[in-house]
Amino acid sequence: MAALNDLIAQIQDADLRGRIQQEVDKLNKQKKFGLVWEDHIPEATLLYDVPVKRGKVVAVRGGDINDLYLVQSIEGDQAVCLSKASKETVNLPMSSLVCVAQFGEAIYPYLQPVDTVCNAPDSDLWHTLIEADNYHALQLLEYLYAGKVDCIYIDPPYNTGARDWKYNNDYVDGSDSYRHSKWLSMMEKRLRLAKKLLNPKDSVLIVTIDEKEYLHLGCLLEEIFPEARMQMISSIIKPEGTQRRNEFSRTNEFIYFVMLGNKYVSPYTNDMVSDSLFETGDSISLTYKNFRRTDSNSVRTARPNQFYPIFVDKKSGEIISVGDVMTPEQKQSDVVVPEGQIAVFPVRNSGQEMLWRRTPEAFSKTVAAGYAYAQKTNDGYLIKYLSSHLIKQIEDGSIIITGRKESGELIGHYMSDKLTMPKTVWTLKSHNARDYGSLVLKRLLGGEIRFSFPKSLYAVADSLKLMTMDKPNALILDFFAGSGTTLHAVNLLNAEDGGHRRCIMVTNNEVSAEEAKTLTAKGYKPGDEEWERLGIARYVTWPRTVCAIEGHDVNGQPLKGNYLGSDRPMADGFKANAAFFKLGFLDKTAVSLGRQFRELLPLLWLKAGAHGPCPTVDVDEPVPPYMIWPENKMAVLNSEVHYAAFAEQLSQTDGIETVYIVTGSEAGYREMIARLNVPNTYQLYRDYLDNFRIGTGR
Repeated sequence: MAALNDLIAQIQDADLRGRIQQEVDKLNKQKKFGLVWEDHIPEATLLYDVPVKRGKVVAVRGGDINDLYLVQSIEGDQAVCLSKASKETVNLPMSSLVCVAQFGEAIYPYLQPVDTVCNAPDSDLWHTLIEADNYHALQLLEYLYAGKVDCIYIDPPYNTGARDWKYNNDYVDGSDSYRHSKWLSMMEKRLRLAKKLLNPKDSVLIVTIDEKEYLHLGCLLEEIFPEARMQMISSIIKPEGTQRRNEFSRTNEFIYFVMLGNKYVSPYTNDMVSDSLFETGDSISLTYKNFRRTDSNSVRTARPNQFYPIFVDKKSGEIISVGDVMTPEQKQSDVVVPEGQIAVFPVRNSGQEMLWRRTPEAFSKTVAAGYAYAQKTNDGYLIKYLSSHLIKQIEDGSIIITGRKESGELIGHYMSDKLTMPKTVWTLKSHNARDYGSLVLKRLLGGEIRFSFPKSLYAVADSLKLMTMDKPNALILDFFAGSGTTLHAVNLLNAEDGGHRRCIMVTNNEVSAEEAKTLTAKGYKPGDEEWERLGIARYVTWPRTVCAIEGHDVNGQPLKGNYLGSDRPMADGFKANAAFFKLGFLDKTAVSLGRQFRELLPLLWLKAGAHGPCPTVDVDEPVPPYMIWPENKMAVLNSEVHYAAFAEQLSQTDGIETVYIVTGSEAGYREMIARLNVPNTYQLYRDYLDNFRIGTGR
């Protein structure tokens, strides 16, 4: 190329030289290797909560999002608009218009509080759900957490050909010849923003995908993350398979692990191949003891409170109940035996009356816990039980119970102390998407889940655990949040190991194609309350988050069953908190004049680490000159005039980590922060406005 440039430089005609150089530069920009796809019309986002005003770019509700108009004036309930395509002026009803944010233009986002769930008032850990187009949400998150995210887990649309994902507000189906390049265009924009969020020194991107796009995705990831180490896992999620005509039945999906900096796969107690749902060790048949004492000193008269009948069902051999202690005067024949049962006493074959090893009260608990059974013999029954030592190992998790023999004996295995490297094919039963994805979601949402193919809770938890077990305080992001499995899995991991991992989820509030058709037929449009309440964020993701944290379904009924691998009841919920926000957009001028502090406060709270519940400022009161929130570890100076009082109070407050100072003077800002002993300071509103001025995400 250097030789070619030298030859071009020898061309005497300046115009010709410039034109040839321009064409050569274009050729240099073309890819010689790797993934190539068509560019498409840039994406746009409908802004239903932004008022239509003069100068705004708008589209018609329910129409083509690319058919844009510029509002020139407003006359009553009509807007005079200039079509960007035809350059013609038309009058359109105000009620039919919605503002549009075009790809590449500057945006000024804020977070509108929608709801909260607080099940751990003493904890400063708050998760977040953001209802938004994920591209604009990623732009916001770049301002908040650039280079600070430890793990991103995403489950993007699989592009199967069904009408289940949108590009530029329109469904993409199998008949669209550009569906692969549209999918790549959509993913490329978001992955480039995601890369800016990841900690380059130690972080991971986890992406699940199916066979329709896994090759394209792999090439795209290699292009965007050339410095990373990448591996692809095959995970069995549907053992019975998905039948396809004249094709192999698909049982698996793929998971890419893109590891940056010092992030490596660590040895683990599970190779991810074992059929067991838990960490595996050597299988054992637990040793049961004879419940009747045998030593010569343990005769009936030695301890009167340990001679009593145990009632066993004649047909099944099951221990039905434990009788009362018998007085020394009572004979075995005095005991009333329920019909169909037999009374078993601690008696030797010789007829000598002995003792049971425990009192009836203690043994009743042993029977109820499943740690005893009746063994049939030629002479009747022997009562067998587990020792206190084995019971303790079972209850503290040292032994995992995996089954029971026909005789009644429990089967289990010891937890393995050996570490091994996880394999590249995962076959764990707990990763079954039907049993531990769809059915879990159905249990939470009270029957009708209205969400296709939710991930297994334990498949997501395992992926996150492998990458964050050395980071109990990890910041985890999912910007294709779907039904909310990722946050559910993060709470489960924190409950298991006492971690303080924080999760941010982003999802839109779209309805399905069928629901959109039904709602449209009823006269509803996107943005209407009837439409929005059926969207995924409000109908699935947030209700699941609340129900999982509080331990009940959407009808308020306690959840049944335990989480796999533990005795943790689902009804106990989690000691966790979460806040639900909707992404909106602000007017740049109003922000620069300091008129929208209340709207920006949730964003400032998130940037400061989301400690404690998000603070608020009373809408009916003027914004105070300064505010210090110890529980949020943040403070704001709104008026430079009050700096001295602010600094004095700040010096007497422990734990403040982030300070925002509102000032238009760079020199003044530097002088003020020099006197403050806090690790993080930001100048408002310059810091915010400068970040979003370009707004292209490039």
